[in-house]
Amino acid sequence: MAAESEGLTELADGVWLTSAPVRFLGLRLTATMTVLRLGDGDLLLHSPVAMTPARKRAVDALGPVAHLYSPNTYHHLKMGEWAAAYPDARTHAPPGLVKKRPDLRIDRVHGSAPEAAFASFVDELPIAGFRLQETVLFYRPARTLVVADLVHNIGRPQHAWTRVYTRMMGFYDRVALSRMIRWAAFPDRHAARRSLDDVMAFPFDRIIVGHGAPIVNEARERLLGAYAWLPQRHP
Repeated sequence: MAAESEGLTELADGVWLTSAPVRFLGLRLTATMTVLRLGDGDLLLHSPVAMTPARKRAVDALGPVAHLYSPNTYHHLKMGEWAAAYPDARTHAPPGLVKKRPDLRIDRVHGSAPEAAFASFVDELPIAGFRLQETVLFYRPARTLVVADLVHNIGRPQHAWTRVYTRMMGFYDRVALSRMIRWAAFPDRHAARRSLDDVMAFPFDRIIVGHGAPIVNEARERLLGAYAWLPQRHP
């Protein structure tokens, strides 16, 4: 997948990706938007990135946009653009965005009543003990796990400061989570371990991450390795 392509790349049957540049703390990374096709042909857009004319045309060519999904309290900045373009689409977001984004219409909060349109296609799992209030998705037809900041796979950034920072934070050229997030965003590590065990119960073969390339080889082993720092679950 091109690092900053405005088109869509098909990863698996019913799964498409696009990425856009993102900067924070002086870092230069990319953010990933995932498009999932549901049973009726409607589309779910997970973690929307900037809506350009080319990106919108590519999405429209696949089908009607029916759901916009903010996976946590950070991957929401471009939700409003897509919600304005698709006013009939249902918006899904974590509870923390209700106050954080009063300008954003939120039709359904994560963890509330199940979404009927997701049945048999998308399973949702909130990650307990994680300040970012992330909910991960398991897309059953393609055995694909879709996450935002649960884990990173940014490879080897060429930008000097990004390279230095990711080395310091332990996620340069490896599937891992930034040490900063580990230190600051997991007040209840035992709860997080229980959620990770629940994630591992899904029969996924690949992982789409919010920052970096999808994990298509040894996805299960690499996710477990990224969370070896969590305490083990006791019987």
